[in-house]
Amino acid sequence: MENPCQAEPAGIYVHIPFCVWKCPYCDFYSITDMSLKEAFLGALLDEMQIGKETGFFQKTRFSYDTLYIGGGTPSVLDAEQISRIIEAACRSFQILSDAEITIEVNPGTVTPEQLRGYRHAGVNRINIGVQSFQDANLKFLGRIHSAQNAHLAIRQARDAGFENLGLDLIYGIPGQSEKSWLADLHRAVAYRPEHLSCYMLTFESGTQMDDDRKKGRFCPADEALTARLFETTISFLEDHGYAQYEISNFARSVSKRSRHNQKYWTDAPYRGLGPSAHSFAEARRCWNFRSVKKYVETLSTGKLPIEEKETLTREQRILETIYTGLRKTYGIDIDKFNKKFSTNFEEILGERIMPLEEKGLIQRSQNRCFLSRRGMLFFDSIVSILVQECKN
Repeated sequence: MENPCQAEPAGIYVHIPFCVWKCPYCDFYSITDMSLKEAFLGALLDEMQIGKETGFFQKTRFSYDTLYIGGGTPSVLDAEQISRIIEAACRSFQILSDAEITIEVNPGTVTPEQLRGYRHAGVNRINIGVQSFQDANLKFLGRIHSAQNAHLAIRQARDAGFENLGLDLIYGIPGQSEKSWLADLHRAVAYRPEHLSCYMLTFESGTQMDDDRKKGRFCPADEALTARLFETTISFLEDHGYAQYEISNFARSVSKRSRHNQKYWTDAPYRGLGPSAHSFAEARRCWNFRSVKKYVETLSTGKLPIEEKETLTREQRILETIYTGLRKTYGIDIDKFNKKFSTNFEEILGERIMPLEEKGLIQRSQNRCFLSRRGMLFFDSIVSILVQECKN
């Protein structure tokens, strides 16, 4: 008997693995060889066709209410290519009529014509990787665009008809002061974007920037200053009408939160397409080859480009629920946690939480367990403490 559609809609993530230039801080998979674009696109459409008939998601038929085109730099693709991706996804999968369809774009790689074409193709949400409105910061981050390019891209996105606009910014950049960070925030909110993501600069292992840090080529920002910038961000954005709903994410209203990204933090199913993309459903996870060439070669044989699969243990699922739950300002719903894992949250975590409560890092109220604003600064350390308790 055929299974009915999953009650909770899933999401689709499409990874576009191309960048004009590899930013030194980024550890997402991408390549700069644009000659592989057409081969990749053909393989991507094959993955959709094969994936709708076989593989990881066949146990339950899913409907989808989000399609997120990320990367890499999706704006290296023209409007016709993006249109092909969206049309193929709609043919292969049950994408709901009111789906949130997002594309990431970078200033300096997108034109007004492209933006109008993306909107015409069905994209209804755009996320612009501004990172900073100051050229010195952009130079340090290795971005190919200027501050002027960033301003132009935002105005052109609005002119193209995008009414759901998100901006990405980075703070904790060496040499950045509280005053200069506030200047970036002021410039961002002046455009009244519906969504803002403010990320603390981190040095991911294996990146060029982390290598430069280890070799002493620059001095990372002071931790105390970075903590102040985090708290400044929340206060400033609250004062300007943006509510924090996840450690790095803010929206002008609940309806403007990233519907797609919330799936990663709420244990919702999602399908990943493209090199290095991950998929998750019903405690099962798989991920694709982290190589465009391997991805294309595998699909040319009629097989899905899955590198690894795993079924999460109950302990792994508990740990992930704690990790993703505490990233959200709402925190962990204790009743849902107990029901999901047939356990008692207080029994397994209560003793570890109490000293964190006394320090003002964690709060419990109305059946929720969540980090305080100060606690968010110590997210990794707090999660490590709680995760260790679950393993004992």
